[in-house]
Amino acid sequence: MRFTFTLILLLFFTKLSLAKDFDKIFFIGKMDSYNNHFTLYFKTREKAILARGENSNYINDYPQDLYIYNNKTKIDLPLISYEWFPSKAKKILQNYNYPVFPEDFAYYLLRDNNTLVMVSGKKDVRQNLQFNIKKKELKIYDANGKLDFIISTYAKNCGYKSINEKYHCNIFKPLVSSNLIN
Repeated sequence: MRFTFTLILLLFFTKLSLAKDFDKIFFIGKMDSYNNHFTLYFKTREKAILARGENSNYINDYPQDLYIYNNKTKIDLPLISYEWFPSKAKKILQNYNYPVFPEDFAYYLLRDNNTLVMVSGKKDVRQNLQFNIKKKELKIYDANGKLDFIISTYAKNCGYKSINEKYHCNIFKPLVSSNLIN
């Protein structure tokens, strides 16, 4: 709800055409790593999932899991799937007792090509998550990090890499499921 409202405001103020320019704000369904070694993409599950909601139970007809495709070996594997994600997220999220799906989040891939910062886009999850791709570890994103989220779409990381470097900003565009924006 909060994400949708923010997105509508963003589109209104920047006068973007939703159908034409949406891919300028998000990676929808697929994102390549910065070094082009892998691709992250959402894959639709064949079975519906019955889940407990805040007010009533609901059916998620075509939920999507996040997959990783290795561009060198041409092998794809599930990275964040419904088999383990809701139970793990429920253990680490404080004060949120309902299931969350992998598609409920916007995924920011950081420049290290290993860290995904996950920001809730659909449900009232008040904490961001961090996923380590190599170790396959999920944890709460440290709020003291250097990543600033701008209106739930772009993320920005600015600073000096060393004392001899110029001030530099990286802007990150998130990967979202097509189910998140429908």
